[in-house]
Amino acid sequence: MPPTTPYAGKFNSYTNNNNRPQPHSPYRNGAGAGPGPKPVKEDIYHDCYSPTENPYDVPQPQSSCRSSSVSSATAKEHHRHSSCTVSENPYSTPQPHSPRQHSTSCPGRALRHSSSSSSSEPSCRNNSVTAKGRFYGHTITASYGEMCYHDNSLVSASLEALIQHLVPTVDYYPDRSYVFTFLLSSRLFLHPFELMTTVCHLCVEQQRSGDVLLDKIRFREVAPKLVQLLTEWTETFPYDFRDERMMRCLKDMTHHVARGDEFSWRAMQQMTQRLIKRLSALGQYEEAVAALSTAAMERPASLKTKQASGQRSDVMSACDDPFILAQQLTHIELDRLSFIGPEEFIQTFAMKDPLENHKGFFRKRKTSNLEAYVNWFNRLSYLVATEICMPVKKKHRARIIEFFIDVAQECFNIGNFNSLMAIITGMNMSPVARLKKTWSKVNTDKFEILEHQMDPSSNFSNYRTALRGATQRSETAHSSQEKIVIPFFSLLIKDIYFLNEGCASRLSNGHINFEKLWELAKQVSEFLVWRQVICPFDRDRRILQYLVTTPVFSEDELHLASYESEGPENNMEKDSRRSLRSSLLHRENRS
Repeated sequence: MPPTTPYAGKFNSYTNNNNRPQPHSPYRNGAGAGPGPKPVKEDIYHDCYSPTENPYDVPQPQSSCRSSSVSSATAKEHHRHSSCTVSENPYSTPQPHSPRQHSTSCPGRALRHSSSSSSSEPSCRNNSVTAKGRFYGHTITASYGEMCYHDNSLVSASLEALIQHLVPTVDYYPDRSYVFTFLLSSRLFLHPFELMTTVCHLCVEQQRSGDVLLDKIRFREVAPKLVQLLTEWTETFPYDFRDERMMRCLKDMTHHVARGDEFSWRAMQQMTQRLIKRLSALGQYEEAVAALSTAAMERPASLKTKQASGQRSDVMSACDDPFILAQQLTHIELDRLSFIGPEEFIQTFAMKDPLENHKGFFRKRKTSNLEAYVNWFNRLSYLVATEICMPVKKKHRARIIEFFIDVAQECFNIGNFNSLMAIITGMNMSPVARLKKTWSKVNTDKFEILEHQMDPSSNFSNYRTALRGATQRSETAHSSQEKIVIPFFSLLIKDIYFLNEGCASRLSNGHINFEKLWELAKQVSEFLVWRQVICPFDRDRRILQYLVTTPVFSEDELHLASYESEGPENNMEKDSRRSLRSSLLHRENRS
């Protein structure tokens, strides 16, 4: 990882540390690995949905390594006599680093950590009955039936073996990092309902011995671990259970558990209640967002007059303090982030997979909350442009531009990079950029620094450096404000998309490329750490209402408003203004 060189210009800088740890994954083992219960969030949308549940409050059972194709006795014997113990968990190292310690290049194409050419190629023998291990220089490659390991990390396996590896038994529970990684990305290969029914079936069938009394005793012993697995599923991926079949399967397992263990049955009941509460909150949130979007559909008058402009309030009438406005933007960002399910990142590029056959599941807008967050970014950009183009007087427009520059600076200091980029995007839209007379009245020094920070060149290298600095500050935070990290969301989606597209999901031998799945889990788990931060700022309902409901111009209306502010400079712009006036008037008459 490159050393952190945080921005040290006019704004608050982040502490530099070349050996800084990656954000702690909420899926580490051990006490204190995950954050404590989340404080109750204050509702941003007038109490129309309830606080979210903490998905990380489940104690982590002790994990042991096992293979689907190696018997328990054989595996134990191997671990006693082998000179190296192989585990599939790359998160369990004592260093506080992210799930994978090597680079993010495609693991399906080139082996990481290799010091030579072909000597460190991983070896996987599907027909092996017992575990095999090999030393290659300083690396270790081993095969357990249909599961292949390299340097103590699971790198590939058949889909059937991965499913079996998820199934708990009396003396085995899958590592929590594996649970999260496989539940996250398994939807690339099969439907969540298929996975759940298979896992529950295998868990029950493995306890059958032909003796009814013995079967009951054995299931009573494994029931707490099955409940633990289902709890992690429902609390980390609750949106999977919007599918009625998933809820039906969960209900069936509750009845089955009730016949064997009262304690586990009560745990299932509590888990189901939390799940229903979370899904209810999600439904209310989506309804609130839809209502706000409808309220914001109203368009302001396109052809400005001094009287019309004077009657319309602007952003500075709602809030004239850049720091306060940046705080309210941060409230909206964190609130909307909290409702994005981790699986939505994977489902954005799962459309071309056979999953589309399951129309009942995917009809419920499988990425609706992620899309709503992207729409918020676009709305904020258009709001900025609308506020700048609306005033009739040049000095008023210049004052609005300077105000938003200050807001953007405060967003940078807070760690709210998404709002920062939305403001910069709005100020760089062509209807705003062409207002040369207005910009001549503005001191652009701070704006140029901010643009430099979000410069897309070299794959946003400046922004990525600042993000690493903000992440480090969050890890060592002494106040709740310092914990805030809100990434430039479109770039995060792009990174995950290219990670998926750049690496094959299946290897040539038909195995699942699990190294790719580790990398996807690393990206998403980092987002989950950022998502759970509670906004520490006071909430101003009036400002929030203005930001989310004030009507904004469409692109055509912005261009026309820009021409009304500063007239066309050439024949092309004159023709454009004439065409826009005609088309917009025609549209208003039709409506």
